[in-house]
Amino acid sequence: MQKIVLGSIMLAGAGTTLTFPAKANSADINLPETVVTATRTETARNELATATTVFTREDIEKRQVRTLPELLKTAPGIDMTEQGGYGKNTSIFMRGTNSDHILVLIDGIKAGSVTSGTAAFQFIPIDQIERVEIIRGPQSSLYGSEAIGGVIQIFTRKGAQTDKPSVTLETGAGSFDTFTTSGTVSGKWQNSWYTLGASHMNSQGIDARQPTTGAFGINEPDRDGYYNTAVNARAGHRFDNNAEIEAFFMRSFGKTEFDGTPNKTDFVNQVVGTTASFDVLDNWRSTLRFGQTQDDSDNFRPNGSFNSRFNSTRWNASWLNNITLTPNHQATLGTDYRLDEVQSSTRYNETSRYDVGVFGELHSRLFDDHFLNASLRWDDNQAFGESVTGNFGWRYNWKHGLSAFASFGNAFKAPTFNQLYFPNYGNPNLKAEKSTSFEAGIAGTHDLASWELRAYHTNIDNLIAIFPVENVDKAQIDGIEGEVSTQLFGWNNSLNMALLSPRDRLTNLTLARRSSQTLSYDVSRSFDAVDVGAHVLAQGSRFDDRANQTKVSGFVTVDLRAAYRVNKNWVLSAKLNNLLDKQYQTVDTYNNFGRNFFFTIHYNN
Repeated sequence: MQKIVLGSIMLAGAGTTLTFPAKANSADINLPETVVTATRTETARNELATATTVFTREDIEKRQVRTLPELLKTAPGIDMTEQGGYGKNTSIFMRGTNSDHILVLIDGIKAGSVTSGTAAFQFIPIDQIERVEIIRGPQSSLYGSEAIGGVIQIFTRKGAQTDKPSVTLETGAGSFDTFTTSGTVSGKWQNSWYTLGASHMNSQGIDARQPTTGAFGINEPDRDGYYNTAVNARAGHRFDNNAEIEAFFMRSFGKTEFDGTPNKTDFVNQVVGTTASFDVLDNWRSTLRFGQTQDDSDNFRPNGSFNSRFNSTRWNASWLNNITLTPNHQATLGTDYRLDEVQSSTRYNETSRYDVGVFGELHSRLFDDHFLNASLRWDDNQAFGESVTGNFGWRYNWKHGLSAFASFGNAFKAPTFNQLYFPNYGNPNLKAEKSTSFEAGIAGTHDLASWELRAYHTNIDNLIAIFPVENVDKAQIDGIEGEVSTQLFGWNNSLNMALLSPRDRLTNLTLARRSSQTLSYDVSRSFDAVDVGAHVLAQGSRFDDRANQTKVSGFVTVDLRAAYRVNKNWVLSAKLNNLLDKQYQTVDTYNNFGRNFFFTIHYNN
């Protein structure tokens, strides 16, 4: 164990955060220059102290990922546990914080279950995603509750904005009787645009869990399948006065099987919303957004009888104002309103609550090469009262390709409906979990490589214990993130690494289900009509329980991929996952895929 840590630290010292090189081939590597989520308005990435990762539609297709979790686990600062293959419970830990310390947005609308406090990443269809922005570090000063570890924003498909309709079709098949199909049509007519899409995934899966013993022992040696059908639609119009209006919709529904009681869930995940933007003045643009997200599940016992129902709904409304004070100073002012509701076969003591937030953010450029970001927010939550959060970030871009940055912020997370109101379990007197975080780092962009290195420290107080449900736990998380990327002999190389020390401050034990070491490496190259690539993911061991008595071993997986461009319209792709057939787990007794393959035919006009 000490050798692993020492080796990782030496790697960190060599420069470990990977971004794309300045002189890389743009046809092979796609690095977006701006992000929206970090400031709630489009901002250049090299003007921010915030740690960001962006995946585009091109990244998704080149990496040939079949699910959103498969994409997310390649990002720096993200650790993930999966419980049995496609469509099974997936938990994401960002920078060592809890799985419910991540705010998830879909097209700007807050998503996730109000009962569990987490989003069902495993049910969000990858074929309906245009772009994913990951912001690491506290963001409550812009978004309110849950953004202790960071924010993941998912943008649904927008498609090509061309006068001639653009059509994409894809079908694929692979191991475990897995089949996928998807299609989109998009285009524009004068000042209007539209996108329609649908997808389906069907897999017989693997046996989700090994047999267990004891009073609650499980022995179900069967394959646990997963079925997901999804549709999405988007339409918008730009008026002559530069005003815009757009409506969007995405719905996925299906079922997933697993081992235990219950052992099957019928699910529905949906987001629907509309936005309107207009210029109040030449330097003032205002945006209104309304939306609703649903997270519904019906659960069934092994004999097929009904077990339980949990339907949660989040109504969202926001008003955003972007004001250019001077060419070097931009302000963002806004307000959010959210109403959470639950309908369930379980009779919760309360079934709804509201949250109102008001915030402001300032982005300034000083002396040409210094950038400041400051934000402040006030929230009033019906369940526990008021919270005030703030964030301050500084970045200095030196002319020799080097940058330095630092930031400080605090954040909070409101208790979930289960923690507050579940019969004979919840505690209505709970306080919000609260955190403070410091971060600093350096980065460089040179002819041969780009790199970034960050260190951070987070303290979390009022953490909610499970039995009994009380604000008694405390955590301290220290970490280093590194990224490096370069192009050598025509090969694009991308490496990222995370070293983590997530500790319980009361017991000095390691927080459960977090790996302390993660290394991710991707290499790719394009030849005339062929693209090839490989991805390696290595993770250290983790403890599966709070008492640190059950250890889950670390692992290394190797994936290979290739694509052949038949012509400008047709592409044939193949991917071999877990080449070494590593039998590994991220949660004790829950299986993951061994060696498997997938073949895809893709058409794009």
